Amino acid sequence: MLSLGSLCSCWKTEMSSNGICLILGATGVGKTLLLKRLQKLSLHGLGDLGPPPSTLPTVGTNLTDLTLKKKKRVTLRELGGCMGPIWPSYFRDCSSVIFMVDSANIGQISSSCIQLLSVLSAEPLHSVSVLILFNKRDMPCTMSLIEIKSLFRIDDIIASATQPITILELSARSGEGLQEVLSWLESIRVT
Repeated sequence: MLSLGSLCSCWKTEMSSNGICLILGATGVGKTLLLKRLQKLSLHGLGDLGPPPSTLPTVGTNLTDLTLKKKKRVTLRELGGCMGPIWPSYFRDCSSVIFMVDSANIGQISSSCIQLLSVLSAEPLHSVSVLILFNKRDMPCTMSLIEIKSLFRIDDIIASATQPITILELSARSGEGLQEVLSWLESIRVT
């Protein structure tokens, strides 16, 4: 007979063997929509994604397991933007980070940059792979990648960071760039 303790131990072992990718970013940047779209894409392939599902701001966390090519599994853990002050308590167990930025919200850029610098400087994340996603490229008021990279001083951030950093543009709403995100997840090393 299995005890609750042994069930929890088995679950924790399985979770840690998958590799955990944290999805971080301010409230309203599209983390939940990204999670839902990646789940659908990994299950059904590149076919029609259909209309974007409805989402609500995440209070707490959302967990989703993805099975990628070559049977690689990764657990995506989205942390709500309002949880920013306690994000560091989740850093120890992760093997990669996706940091999302709303490229259509110029008022949020400076605070997103500060959050990113805080994430990159956290000791437990010094060697994890980081994907910076500039979301909402389908919006009419979106800044160009050159403009947003300049505001973020991305070249300086990459030059001083200890972790490997990848930058992609994305529209979680339309699906543009989702395949590149899955490819990045497939390419990272699970620790």
